[in-house]
Amino acid sequence: MGKFTKVAEDAFEKLQLNAGILVDEFTPATGTIGNILGATTGGINFASNPTFSDYGEDVDNVPNNMLEFKKLDSYDPHMTGNFLTCDPALAKKLVGAADIATGDSTKVVPRNELLKADFTELWWIGDYSDVVTGTNAGFIAIHLLNALNTTGFQIQSTKNGKGQLSFDFQGHYSLDAQDTVPFEIYVKAGAAATTGGGG
Repeated sequence: MGKFTKVAEDAFEKLQLNAGILVDEFTPATGTIGNILGATTGGINFASNPTFSDYGEDVDNVPNNMLEFKKLDSYDPHMTGNFLTCDPALAKKLVGAADIATGDSTKVVPRNELLKADFTELWWIGDYSDVVTGTNAGFIAIHLLNALNTTGFQIQSTKNGKGQLSFDFQGHYSLDAQDTVPFEIYVKAGAAATTGGGG
């Protein structure tokens, strides 16, 4: 085996496994999840999409991408994928600006006005490390703040198959916390359960 034909001994402990789930609430300290939004297919994609400005690009004698002149403007985080299941609550989230009708919990009514209440919390949580079961399971979690599905309600049905509902949840900054970037990432390795002993 060559000098560089190797892998770190803890590589398996740092793998993200399986497709993960999308939920409305998650407590990283305890691993407690809220409601699963729906079954998905094809996995989930997250991208933070930073935007930069290069203030040195028009300065004489300064090469482009001089680190001292580089400024991070903002992030535009997106969580994309496809749901296979749907209920009225999820349909409302997918429409974006909508309400569930009073007196008819099966009816989702789109609105022309976007309300602050339309922006929700969204979590993706995936298995991580060599311990992925039990109370000490490892996880990678992405918290998307002020999430809104910006592509509207979309469904693609298939003959003799399952319909797919595509989504693109975008995280948004808020005037209430202008310096808060609209996503967070948690990486927690799993730990084997400890057993009590006596003697």
